[in-house]
Amino acid sequence: MNSFSAVADFDSATAMLRALANYLNGEEFVLLGAMPRSRLPLMKVVASVVNDLPSMLREQVYIWSGRLEAVSPKKVEQINTDEIAGWMTNVYPEHSYPAVAVGSSNGAAVHLWSALGIPWLPQTYFIPVARSGIQPDDPAADAAWAQPTARKFLKANPDVQLHHMNDPVQDRLMIQRMAYFRVKRRRLGQAYENFLLRSLRPGGVIFVMDCRLKWPTTQYGERYFFQFGALGGATAEEYYYGSERVEDYLSRYHSPVKRWSPPKPDADRPEAEWGFEPAFAEDLESFARRHGFQIRRIVFEQPEHFSPFVADLYDWWNQKRNIRGNRLLVESFIVMEPYWTVRTGSIPFWMVFNKEPSVQMLEGYLGTRNTFDEIYLMLFSHGVNSIGLVPIDRWRCALARAIQHSSFVGVDPEAYPRDFGVFVRYNPDLQRKISPRYPVPSSLTLEELEEFLAQSSGRYQIDWL
Repeated sequence: MNSFSAVADFDSATAMLRALANYLNGEEFVLLGAMPRSRLPLMKVVASVVNDLPSMLREQVYIWSGRLEAVSPKKVEQINTDEIAGWMTNVYPEHSYPAVAVGSSNGAAVHLWSALGIPWLPQTYFIPVARSGIQPDDPAADAAWAQPTARKFLKANPDVQLHHMNDPVQDRLMIQRMAYFRVKRRRLGQAYENFLLRSLRPGGVIFVMDCRLKWPTTQYGERYFFQFGALGGATAEEYYYGSERVEDYLSRYHSPVKRWSPPKPDADRPEAEWGFEPAFAEDLESFARRHGFQIRRIVFEQPEHFSPFVADLYDWWNQKRNIRGNRLLVESFIVMEPYWTVRTGSIPFWMVFNKEPSVQMLEGYLGTRNTFDEIYLMLFSHGVNSIGLVPIDRWRCALARAIQHSSFVGVDPEAYPRDFGVFVRYNPDLQRKISPRYPVPSSLTLEELEEFLAQSSGRYQIDWL
């Protein structure tokens, strides 16, 4: 099998990798990078048909579209993570870069790397493993089912660790037909090393994205962990110990339980999707010393802590570009568009998801900034009325803060959060609604980045080491 085909198209790392690679190749990010632009007319028709289905049928389409990407458990041990790393490096244009980023996935950072014109190599990615017969509210059964397959995978791939994640809140639909294997590299490996040696200029900078987000986990082996729950609307305490919100949520979905009974956690470790595994940095630093590269470590606690920084950087950059107007483009999870953000002179503000913490971060940013002439908002839909889901009217209130004009982009408010057509509509709708067009500028230099950092020192929840 082609190992890279085992990586999910709907994964945060995969989508962000493709979005950045498309920008560096001078291309827009259509259909989340999973299909060529030529399929857009067909997928518009499909999206319209799907969104017109009853809710239950829409959910089944979502479940089975994800299931079609899942790899058979019998084939998991054939996956070669070095081949996956090679595929990830090959999406970028062959070029001599002043810097390369590695480490944690982050949607806001995709815009930073786009502005700097540099690649990013993810530490973490997601392999969906096909299964059925396990109820979404039985995490212990999922953990037990996965162990034989996980151990075979790890035996075949000694340079990675596995975080088996089970989230019945955000991923309630998907986990009915698959297990979530999130893989973290512990070593650079040959493919990443070769890319850095041929693409990074002598003495160049390696930016290390070091997200310190932790989550309670259970260890099943030296490189094998189980994580119940994930960053979003519910807290780690609610996942493990229950709450009124949990009981209400489970009741609405006619679950036989009032709270979950996951394996007992034994320690807080790097969060499966967003957190950074420190072993990777040790190998990277050794490599950099041997080859004379510089390391610049970027440390932050929460993924969205990066969003105000990047938004303000783009505002500053747009002033240098003599951009007229002051428009904010709010993105959600993997519904993003780096190319048209730059071409329309927009300021990007990325949100992790569609949950309460994300809207609070957006509202906080809007409350501390001068008002925007225009605000545009894209929303990821995951198909579940889950804990902490933000009602559509609250998103409308955020849009209403614009002085001149505001609009959803690609969103069907009546279908949200089962608006699966958004994955098709976001790109053409953005081009239709935001009219200014600017040429793609020269990349920001590392010196200009340092200039902005000096001007904004102490303003953000980020440490540049």
